[in-house]
Amino acid sequence: MRSNLLKVFGLFVVSAIAATALAAGILDVSYRPLAGKAPVNLKESYGGQVLLVVNTASKCGFTPQYEGLEALQRQYAGKGFSVLGFPSNDFKGQEPGSEEEIKEFCTLTYGVQFPMFEKVRVKGEQTTPLYRSLTEATGVSPGWNFHKYLISRDGRVVANFSSKVKPDDPALLAAIESELKRTKPAK
Repeated sequence: MRSNLLKVFGLFVVSAIAATALAAGILDVSYRPLAGKAPVNLKESYGGQVLLVVNTASKCGFTPQYEGLEALQRQYAGKGFSVLGFPSNDFKGQEPGSEEEIKEFCTLTYGVQFPMFEKVRVKGEQTTPLYRSLTEATGVSPGWNFHKYLISRDGRVVANFSSKVKPDDPALLAAIESELKRTKPAK
């Protein structure tokens, strides 16, 4: 009996260590800002914030969500929150443009000011490290454009939302507000 308890406890400790290591590593990756030159380490730049990571596309039925994502950014940025957008052409070629074209489209059409990063792969063998980690942490990879992952201030993925969940959805807003209340940003 004691031997079984020790095995269970050991598995729990190993699982907790693995989960902590995964959480610490999710944001420890670098990406260029959209149409930018120098990579930005996400952990250094956004660690300690509540983040909503979204794979985006300019020619998708969900593209109008850019407006709602920008509204979230404006509403919660002062509380330690940021939306991070990652354009991807993985779903039926709905993000075919260059990074310059994507940036111009997002800025002029939807007034996007939240951080946008280089075009990435979010599914398949060439999945970028960030999205590989997000998928491992949740067991859910993006099924389409505008899939959303909510990351806590300590780098844990606490929720994910399908493309159909709009930025003003009450469940998404409640999850963001809950994480913002959980811990205060470091000053």
